[in-house]
Amino acid sequence: MARIRVGLLPTAAFMVGTPPVPKYADAEKTQFATDRETGAKLYTITLFFMEEDRAEALKVTVPETGLPNGLKPGMPVMPVELFATPWARIFNGSLSDGIAYRADRLSLATPATDTETA
Repeated sequence: MARIRVGLLPTAAFMVGTPPVPKYADAEKTQFATDRETGAKLYTITLFFMEEDRAEALKVTVPETGLPNGLKPGMPVMPVELFATPWARIFNGSLSDGIAYRADRLSLATPATDTETA
């Protein structure tokens, strides 16, 4: 599977959309998904990505060790080492596809002031 580093413009901004939720390895939600290298629990968080004249919601997987304390919706953050992995599968005869996003960590960002954006 191709893992593609996501390049961001200097004007890119991210905002927390939802609090992080645990990612599970099974449909019954009895076992946490973990990072293969570190063993850290994985969480999914919805981030609003804003760049130039567009915005979209991204679900990003982040290890527990990469989540700052006190994340709340509306907080500005910046994903560090953000990668995209395209995926596709056939389930019950129907093709599903998408892009999975993964970041090593989220860093708290300072919101831009009017003088910085002017």
